[in-house]
Amino acid sequence: MILLILQGLLVALLGLTLLILLSLYIRGAFQSSVQYRVKHAPSPSDPTLAVALSSLSTSFLSQGTMTHFWSCPDQIQQARLEAIFQAQQRIYFETFYMTPGRRARDFAAAVTQKAAEGVEVLLLLDSYGTSSLPRRYWQRLRRAGVQVVFFNSFNWRAPANFAGRTHRKLLVVDSKIALLGGAGISDDWDGDENAAPWLDIELQVEGDLIPFLEGQFLQHWTYGGGEVNLALSRFAGETQAPQAPFMITPGNNPTYRYSPIKSLKENLIGVAQERLWIASPYLLPDDNLRSLLVEAKQAGVDVRLLTACAQQIDKPYVYYAAFELYGELLAADIAIYEYQPSMIHAKMILMDRQWVNTGSANFDSRSFFHNDELDLTANAPELVKQIEQVFQQAFACSQRVTLQNWQNRSWIRHRLMGRVIGFVQWQL
Repeated sequence: MILLILQGLLVALLGLTLLILLSLYIRGAFQSSVQYRVKHAPSPSDPTLAVALSSLSTSFLSQGTMTHFWSCPDQIQQARLEAIFQAQQRIYFETFYMTPGRRARDFAAAVTQKAAEGVEVLLLLDSYGTSSLPRRYWQRLRRAGVQVVFFNSFNWRAPANFAGRTHRKLLVVDSKIALLGGAGISDDWDGDENAAPWLDIELQVEGDLIPFLEGQFLQHWTYGGGEVNLALSRFAGETQAPQAPFMITPGNNPTYRYSPIKSLKENLIGVAQERLWIASPYLLPDDNLRSLLVEAKQAGVDVRLLTACAQQIDKPYVYYAAFELYGELLAADIAIYEYQPSMIHAKMILMDRQWVNTGSANFDSRSFFHNDELDLTANAPELVKQIEQVFQQAFACSQRVTLQNWQNRSWIRHRLMGRVIGFVQWQL
């Protein structure tokens, strides 16, 4: 009897595995993605580079200016609240992650107050990333006049589509300013008794790029079932400050075949001539990205990677999958730094002395092929200076991974678990 039960369970497990593999096959999960290889690219100082990069990555090319920059979680939260309190007409906010706690309470108090004052408040929230907040939290906001829409709630008619999340963090106020970065509305960013507050960044921008950012929010808002009143949106950026080139890469509805976010990062790597510093909490470059990084290093580019350490990362299983990929990079003498004080959640790329990339996208397959992301790439000296400073401070309190560290990794956690998780993480 026991043998029959075991046989039945084995058959069921095999059938489920085949069903999952068939589903992935039908969705195109096993086909090769587009791989960008550029040659004779304009130099990073050439104005035509922005046109080339935006065309190859399906980005919007515009202009703007960075007016504020923050790299501390409390400063980021306070900046968002101050922007909300200053709103006179409308507040558009989109985020992936919110959890119960002090930050969620303060955020609710701010948006309900502005809604009571007659300001239009639209909140677009990922249905998965905000699921830990109770229903009464959203009921309170709605009673105050806040409009709430959840992005991509589970639909039994298309269960596989639930894998696609909005991972963006965007606040647009009065069609004049926008704040974006990587931080959620969560006390997780405070760290704990064994760790400092998380390392993350946020920037405020103004200028011609604001209509594009506002348009990206409204596109997602309508996708979630919300209505758009275009009479309330000027779709015209305002700033008195000098503007710099900005590219907006939304990464809407990526596929296994093509990812705007991935193509952007591949091309940034491909055109680098002097410096390539990359920070991501989850560092899982595929074969092509690793090859591009190695080629850049061999061409004399200063390639450095900054990521989370095993003790501080919020998703330990991802760390083991990432660590398993380091061998090829370390053998090429690429510097990999693991940030020690706390969880690093910032997503940053410095390319040469002119260009910087930041936003919501991690350096992994989930951001490339599943999430709707929002990245900015700019030739903006002040932003380059600020992010370079964040990098330098982070390198100073990080440990560099050596090839010997990698060769001595454990068989169970790193080699076996890392490879299994790496395969699953690539597909989910």
